[in-house]
Amino acid sequence: MRLLTRYIAKQLFMPFIFSLLIIVFILFTQFLLRAIDRFIGKGLELGIIFEYLFLNLGWIAALAVPMAVLVAALMSFGQFSEDNEITALRASGISFTTIIRPALIMGFIIAGTLILFNAFIMPEMNFKARMLSGDIYRKRPDLNIEPGYFMDDLPDYSIIIREKENETLKDVRIFSKSGRETQTSIHSKTGKLSTIDDAIILDLFDGEIHELDLRDYGNYRRIEFAKHKITIPADDLFLNRRDTTSRSDREMTIGMIIDKRKDIFKRTNIVKARIGRAFIRSGLDSIVPPTFEASEIALSQYKSSFSTDTTKSGDEVYRKEKDIDIAIRQLRNEYNLLRSYSKSNNKYEVELHKKFSLPVACILFIMTGASLGVLFKKGGFTIATSLSFGFFLVYYVLMIGGEDLADRTILTPMVGIWFPNILLFIIATYLLLHTVREQPPFRFELNIFKRIKSKINESKSPDSK
Repeated sequence: MRLLTRYIAKQLFMPFIFSLLIIVFILFTQFLLRAIDRFIGKGLELGIIFEYLFLNLGWIAALAVPMAVLVAALMSFGQFSEDNEITALRASGISFTTIIRPALIMGFIIAGTLILFNAFIMPEMNFKARMLSGDIYRKRPDLNIEPGYFMDDLPDYSIIIREKENETLKDVRIFSKSGRETQTSIHSKTGKLSTIDDAIILDLFDGEIHELDLRDYGNYRRIEFAKHKITIPADDLFLNRRDTTSRSDREMTIGMIIDKRKDIFKRTNIVKARIGRAFIRSGLDSIVPPTFEASEIALSQYKSSFSTDTTKSGDEVYRKEKDIDIAIRQLRNEYNLLRSYSKSNNKYEVELHKKFSLPVACILFIMTGASLGVLFKKGGFTIATSLSFGFFLVYYVLMIGGEDLADRTILTPMVGIWFPNILLFIIATYLLLHTVREQPPFRFELNIFKRIKSKINESKSPDSK
């Protein structure tokens, strides 16, 4: 039995590695084609480029591993079935559950490894990749100028342009940054921004310079020019590594997400306490209705009943109505804050479930791939890849859709993220049960076609006439 386990594991391992390399190469090539424009004209060292590409391998590998597992299971068990090895093992008294056991063990090992990778390593790689991407973006600002937006990437100047036509900048306005003794503003009709190895060159045409001495406002100069050149040394444009504690949900480890959700719960409780105090100040109990609309209805009803109370004086009614109006305005802001906290909490909970759902899918893909491989009895890479692509595409679309619905609080995070796995589990279990029983899973449909074919043949036979 140990020999069989080693044999099946070996037959699975090589296709898995081969498929993983092919899928990573395809996804990495697509990413490189999209990202290559970030490196052009930046004067980056080769090591920085390789570091950025390596950091982005994290999310690529996390996406490629489940698909490689499915391809490997289809290839291996398809080859077993094509070579009649499954039939021989069954004839020797070995059940299919025993045959698939090494594959499931391998699936659990891959799933556990991927969970650890998604939980601790990939968030750090995503965070460092985003930081490095921002630093690369700021290193050479010549390609970053957009009409109508201030560009503050240059060390001493802020620039805004009205229009950009190819490399020509039109209606250029430049302002010196604070911290200088002289305030300078430059306006030119056209300009060009270019780079050399050690500097950025800004050529301006047909404009004027305004200089104001900040120590003596009476000292003012105006200079007209046909051409003016501004040279910015490259010392100010070297790649500066930044760090920040601000992380997105995909850049957080499990511990960070749990701490963030605890902080959101604390903030939510503080807001709910303020809502309760607002009701007490209005004269009601410290209740916290689920929505602002319910709160507004409760306060409006209390306001109406208080206004119609003949035992209250006009001043009391006026003060109470004013307090209730203030409370309604406060509650509108408080409930908006609660909705914001709820969306943030959903977003972090979605990411928490995602760190587990995709690795668990590796086990389900083993079950599905093994059953389909035995069913189709083909172990070629082309067939395995085609079937895997179809299954994984449907799974990924469902996962993206569930994530979007969960982010918008239409579905709970658990339902939105785990629904594709539940559906895949049902399909995998159905296929596996029929494979274990040596029954074709679509026998009902096949029998229908056979009956239809037999009736057609009977109608064409001479005896039927």
